[in-house]
Amino acid sequence: MTIAIFGNTTKQHLDEEIQHLLDFMAKRDVNVLLSSELRQNLNLRQYKQFPDSEEPIDFAVSVGGDGTFLTTAAMVGEYNIPILGVNFGHLGFLSEVSTKDVDTILEDLVTGNYTIEQRSLLRITSSVGGNLASSDALNEIAVMKYGLSSAIAINCAVNGEQLTTYTADGLMVATPTGSTAYNMSVGGPIMVPQARGIILTPVASHSLTVRPLVVPDDWKIDLTVKSRTGSYLVSIDGRSQILNDTVTLHIEKSPRTIKLVQVGNNNFINDLKSKLLWGSN
Repeated sequence: MTIAIFGNTTKQHLDEEIQHLLDFMAKRDVNVLLSSELRQNLNLRQYKQFPDSEEPIDFAVSVGGDGTFLTTAAMVGEYNIPILGVNFGHLGFLSEVSTKDVDTILEDLVTGNYTIEQRSLLRITSSVGGNLASSDALNEIAVMKYGLSSAIAINCAVNGEQLTTYTADGLMVATPTGSTAYNMSVGGPIMVPQARGIILTPVASHSLTVRPLVVPDDWKIDLTVKSRTGSYLVSIDGRSQILNDTVTLHIEKSPRTIKLVQVGNNNFINDLKSKLLWGSN
């Protein structure tokens, strides 16, 4: 078995956690690759670097918060590698495994006691030619005003039919997986990850009648933005680009998916109870 490990090197004590994982893998004769960042910053050059090795990789382990998981997903997505998230941050819906449970969970992984869950992605293309950088999003695509400019006007069409023009600070287009991320913080609905939908949530809308909307995930979304500054920001799982407002955007479900490793009793309902304190008195 070969496992590639990724981590957020800004986290305190990450080196101790990574060394713990490496010791565990060594005892079970698991071949380990490290991301270039981990390999360099933690001075672990005796390990091979992902993705330089041509050997097949069975799993990726992401050590950090959900941001680290999204970075890992962007790096390994094209290789179709299942990802296990180890939570070394705070509120984590993607990095579900606590560091205190990591030995038990890794044992389950090595012995085959796990399931794989497919998560949908959104793909964004632009009118200036093909895919934007990092064009697939696991959580969300956010179209936002740039800098200190006033609200922008975002004209939205679904399946070729005019829906509305959002006058707002921005518009969140989120997957069910991303419903508990930025979307939730701006008042969007929570969806179970297995649901088949795309969430449209305005950010600081200037109209009280404009509300979040969920559409089927096979619908196509076209956005045209007008800004007083002539530019706007598009963020794809936190990876941002500034675009001229002459650039239009097309968003639809990606043909790819991300594979999440599910182990133990981790599931979305338990996450809602433990992380959002649902059902507590």
